[in-house]
Amino acid sequence: MTKLFRQSLVAYGQPLCETVVDCPAPRGTEVLVRIERCGVCHSDLHLQDGYFALGADKRLDITKDRPLPFTLGHEIAGVIEGAGEDVEGVVVGKPVAVYPWIGCGACAACKAGEENLCSNHRHVGISVDGGFASHVLIPHPRYLLDYAPLSPDFAGPLMCSGLTAYSALKHLGHRSEHGPVLLVGLGGVGMMGLAIARALFSRPPLVADIDAAKRQAAINAGAAAAYDPADPQSRREILKSTGGLLAVCDFVGSDRSLQFATGVLARGGKVVVTGLLGGNFSMAAAMFAIKAMTIEGTLTGTLAEARELLDLARSGKIAPIPTRERPFAEAQAALNDLRNGNVVGRTVLSS
Repeated sequence: MTKLFRQSLVAYGQPLCETVVDCPAPRGTEVLVRIERCGVCHSDLHLQDGYFALGADKRLDITKDRPLPFTLGHEIAGVIEGAGEDVEGVVVGKPVAVYPWIGCGACAACKAGEENLCSNHRHVGISVDGGFASHVLIPHPRYLLDYAPLSPDFAGPLMCSGLTAYSALKHLGHRSEHGPVLLVGLGGVGMMGLAIARALFSRPPLVADIDAAKRQAAINAGAAAAYDPADPQSRREILKSTGGLLAVCDFVGSDRSLQFATGVLARGGKVVVTGLLGGNFSMAAAMFAIKAMTIEGTLTGTLAEARELLDLARSGKIAPIPTRERPFAEAQAALNDLRNGNVVGRTVLSS
């Protein structure tokens, strides 16, 4: 029997370990995918820790209902290796990207096509075993997307960092048409956001990050200007040059990033938050009305949006971001580098 090799979470807060089990045989509508690439995402760090930081020493425990050992990883590109008896039209050997945000299929969110918002979800690498492995079992072929002629290094990360950024930028709505967009945070999602914003909008976005190397990488990738949120002059410079912004995406999700994002808004402006770094954010309630501001959270994106994003990428309008390829055996080292801020762009694990 084929063996399933995994870099597994065996205890929260501890390094990943290799585990080996029998590879599951697909049944019914299931499809077995042999993994070629899997991106390393910042949310993998939260899962490894077992909590989200809520500020003031408070934590949201996320260890329940996830039996260990568990396989992280949700930015998957691979090849179809087998299918259950109820699957039709699937071609063994076909390269596919895996849409990981799989819902229950029965709730209101799922019926509306928003499986990413399902409360009883089966998100790959989040609640069911994911892509830091040789194979992954997917419940239905509709979650497998043709990514040709893109590379697997590009297609895998599009399923989370790309999709998260794309959906967040779409949530800015008409505001993005009336001035520059600001992207706060230039990690993997932020750099994807920059590439996608350049494809979607008529003017290049502004960016902000506390890391000078990431700011320079963004300028090299076409950002109109880059700011250091830790510099008190940055807010003043943005307000002076723009009169205030109507559209901001916060890819960090911390108290400081939100303070900066809301501090540069014009009246009627909107901040879309995708980051999960943590902390508390407070603002006088009256300011919401005085500034007529909107703060909205998003959680990845829908299956329909994943298809839209792949079509946009195929058009050649999205420039691939800096990507480092590492073997699956270095999954823990890749997580360590991400945790320590030593990654510009994306890291993908390869078989």
